[in-house]
Amino acid sequence: MNKSFDLVVIGTGSAAGTLAGQCRAAGWTVAIVDSRTFGGTCELRGCDPKKVLVGAGEVLDWVHRMRGKGLAAEQARIDWPELMRFKRTFTDPVPKSREEGFVRAGIQPFHGRARFVGPNTVSVGPDVLEGRHIVVASGARPAPLGVPGEQLIAYSEDFLEMETLPRTMVFVGGGYIAFEFAHLAARAGVLTSILHRGKRPLERFDPDLVGRLLEHTRGLGIDVQLETPVEAIEGAPSRLVVRSGARRFETEMVVHAAGRTPDLDDLDLPAAGVEREERGVRVNEFLQSVSNPIVYAAGDAAAGGGAPLTPVAGYQGHIVASNLLEGNLHKPNYAGMASAVYTVPPLATVGLQEDAARRQGLRFRVHQGDSTHWYSARRVNESCSAFKVLVEEETGRILGAHLLGSQAAEHINLFALAVRLGLRAADLKDTLFTYPTHGSDTQYML
Repeated sequence: MNKSFDLVVIGTGSAAGTLAGQCRAAGWTVAIVDSRTFGGTCELRGCDPKKVLVGAGEVLDWVHRMRGKGLAAEQARIDWPELMRFKRTFTDPVPKSREEGFVRAGIQPFHGRARFVGPNTVSVGPDVLEGRHIVVASGARPAPLGVPGEQLIAYSEDFLEMETLPRTMVFVGGGYIAFEFAHLAARAGVLTSILHRGKRPLERFDPDLVGRLLEHTRGLGIDVQLETPVEAIEGAPSRLVVRSGARRFETEMVVHAAGRTPDLDDLDLPAAGVEREERGVRVNEFLQSVSNPIVYAAGDAAAGGGAPLTPVAGYQGHIVASNLLEGNLHKPNYAGMASAVYTVPPLATVGLQEDAARRQGLRFRVHQGDSTHWYSARRVNESCSAFKVLVEEETGRILGAHLLGSQAAEHINLFALAVRLGLRAADLKDTLFTYPTHGSDTQYML
């Protein structure tokens, strides 16, 4: 059956939900399509459920750090089945709630995989949806490893649904997923390894602080192997062998943590004349397809310059909606885009690293140090805490900040505001923060 809309949105995640709602509120007729349960990666298979589990790891770590300093921690442990039941109180209601929300707003939902059948039409099962505009916000999926035995690997969403934990686990890759889940699994009693093909993991973060986190990670008993590309996975479920050259890693479970790729392959973009590249749909500065002006893209599906982060997806969704409603007047500004890896303790970053600042020809001074002896770390017996802040010589502007330690993922937001608004170090030094807090430590980092 053919149906016509002002806007057809492919995906139901952060970018899709934002722009669909904004256009519908402006009076447009809107259809939204997803081949999976409504809600997208972040709410169902990523950020939100992950952070629930990480919270248990943080509490357990805190209790163990304070053992002998006022807390009796001998019986503290992670009850994995109970933790998973708690996690599902967040994720289980999402699909129904999200779809009902679309319906209440007057957005028509469709279930099934969308495929382009023309420049402005997509098919979804028996339905053909025609749109004055179409937005691709289909998210991302695990990147293929291209090695024998790849079908034996589990994915991050499998980890987030496990009823019980294996005794041993190997993570392939050295990014967010590997370190966050390895920290959690190790604290839950799993013998855990990380195999990373590069010379250093967590490449989006400051190398000096990554080095400190790597040392701390190994101190937890996590076996981190660098320059160890996976060449094959052999065996059967629960009795697997990961091969890298002559080395063999025996394990009960292998988890994919080697990056994600835009989920575009079966949309048949050529049928709509939509060009793509490795990072996603090729778009101009307004997030509009360079080859088909009817089509826009947002979030992980767009090669638009922003990092593959949930806040960026939502922000791009707003930019796309504004351009659809008002004409191409809005360009995304990614200054002050903060990011964190939720290890325990977390590692966070915003703005420029030293190498990038030098490549731009900037003159800057670096304020850095170990902060484990500071009150904010000592009062919770935190043994892994450090910082690095880049300040431009001529203007005093904060160019970048990199934090490791308790509350780093929250504290980095202060620096994100400074970078985005071009604040000077003096502006933060003059701020009267509540004390004693991590915010009040800011003046000593500048």
